[in-house]
Amino acid sequence: MAEQLKPDIFELNNGTMRVKVTNYGCTITSLLVPDKNGNLADVVLGFDSLETYLGGNAPYFGCIVGRVANRIKDGKFILNGMQYSLPINNHPNSLHGGNKGFDKVVWEVVDYKEGENPAISFRYHCHDGEEGYPGDVIATATYTLTSSMTLRLDMEAVPHSKPTPISLAQHTYWNLAGHNSGDVLEHTAQIWASHYTPVDHTSIPTGEILPVKDTPFDFTTEKKIGASISEVPGLGYDHNYVLNGKEEKFGLKHAAKIKDPSSSRVLNLWTDAPGVQFYTANYVNGVTGKAGAVYEKHSGVCLETQGFPDAINQPDFPSVVVQPGEKYSHTMLFEFSVAV
Repeated sequence: MAEQLKPDIFELNNGTMRVKVTNYGCTITSLLVPDKNGNLADVVLGFDSLETYLGGNAPYFGCIVGRVANRIKDGKFILNGMQYSLPINNHPNSLHGGNKGFDKVVWEVVDYKEGENPAISFRYHCHDGEEGYPGDVIATATYTLTSSMTLRLDMEAVPHSKPTPISLAQHTYWNLAGHNSGDVLEHTAQIWASHYTPVDHTSIPTGEILPVKDTPFDFTTEKKIGASISEVPGLGYDHNYVLNGKEEKFGLKHAAKIKDPSSSRVLNLWTDAPGVQFYTANYVNGVTGKAGAVYEKHSGVCLETQGFPDAINQPDFPSVVVQPGEKYSHTMLFEFSVAV
């Protein structure tokens, strides 16, 4: 039974890059990559101890969120004529799977191998009615260091008894200058998306799909994250982009590129998901993290590739409903490099 599983931390190390992950929420707790001078730094926000994650105080640092990532309006949806009610944990909506989503459970470690391409696989059995969702779902997640500077994540989920919405996302907060180096407003970003889904005052999509051109949401060419952030309603970026990148790698499309001018570290992200939530840590406020670092607003950037938010209630968005016997799959490739 899942209740008897113990949370632990595991390392993937290929000599260039070192990643620590825990089976609690499939969470990346640290990721060390070299800068232009070969100096390693930890580029993910997080905590020193497992106990802090278990305390439930992390604003989704590093974890996999599900059964449905992002927001569902009023915590309600209708599927096959049945209405389902979910926990309201981001008033007035349900966020990232509810009060105890995939990020707050201990996953089973089903495979762990070292060597040139170290990898670890996790599995979680989510039961019918858990957090209000219909049907049993078996989810798996595998992190692999596929090359010296590349981390791959493969997520799968199979419903076993009822149709259900499934949309998983990886929620690491990246700061390529180092987790303890302040805000990311000087980082540049490029997002391969010419459209985004605007939201209402509760961050629920209106159902429109609008062009980013001539708006502060335009990252079709590289620009500083902080360049137009003050023009965004609310506290910063927390918006879903409609990915349309043509360039492909291993069957995945280019989603985003983040670059830190001080260290010259670059992160290119590739995925097969239809959208990416670009989130600038707007609600991180005085969180004490690793080695006593205090994380404030905009101290990291999340690139949550996903199905569109509230897709279950939006008929014009790509469907996130998966039928029994079908398989949900979602891959992300985090490719690090140094700008020359």
